Amino acid sequence: MAKILFVVTGTDFWTLADGTKHPTGFWAEEAVAPYKAFKAAGYEVVVATPGGVVPTVDRGSLAPEFNGGEEGAAEVAAALGAFAELQHPIRVEDVDLDEYAAVFYPGGHGPMEDLAVNADSGRLLTLALESGKPLGVVCHAPAALLAATKEDGSNAFAGYRLTGFTNTEETQAGFADKAKWLLQDRLVEAGADFQESEPWAPYVVVDRNLVTGQNPASSAPLAAELLKKLG
Repeated sequence: MAKILFVVTGTDFWTLADGTKHPTGFWAEEAVAPYKAFKAAGYEVVVATPGGVVPTVDRGSLAPEFNGGEEGAAEVAAALGAFAELQHPIRVEDVDLDEYAAVFYPGGHGPMEDLAVNADSGRLLTLALESGKPLGVVCHAPAALLAATKEDGSNAFAGYRLTGFTNTEETQAGFADKAKWLLQDRLVEAGADFQESEPWAPYVVVDRNLVTGQNPASSAPLAAELLKKLG
């Protein structure tokens, strides 16, 4: 059975500009929707985190207001409970890309804290991009792309069309004025061709083997695009 690698944040906090540690982790929908799609298509899923720590879900992502009401929240919580692989991650440092058909990064504010500065993840992303294998990254997870630097110091994703959580969305979420830096700004600084659509609406950008999604609502459409590439 072919395998898809999920690289997930290992932190449970995000340090704000004033030094406050905001509780976070990975965003439930962004892990669950692609997981369900990949499993339904017959793929095995392997989870990797920095140091092999069991990842933490952002408790906010389980709230009814982010899941279309109580019923949606219950469905996401149940799906998360069935995602057994989250409890047995491997170390991102030990990943052998040859073993996987595709790589996927779910978001949440966690990647802004750890994956954005994780050299092992950065190397893996660079290898995945160069390999031509489908690479999916959604919402805040493109923060991990910031650590993907080439030997000449440039970013591996410079010149790629991509998207991620926008400044507008971060402002509407109430964090833009509290954050040390904004994802959209940093990706533009790194040389990415950042694409932006309506706040909170599903939006997926495909450039070569890179598939990115703007926000949580983009997770399922992104998974569908990755599966198309896997054919």
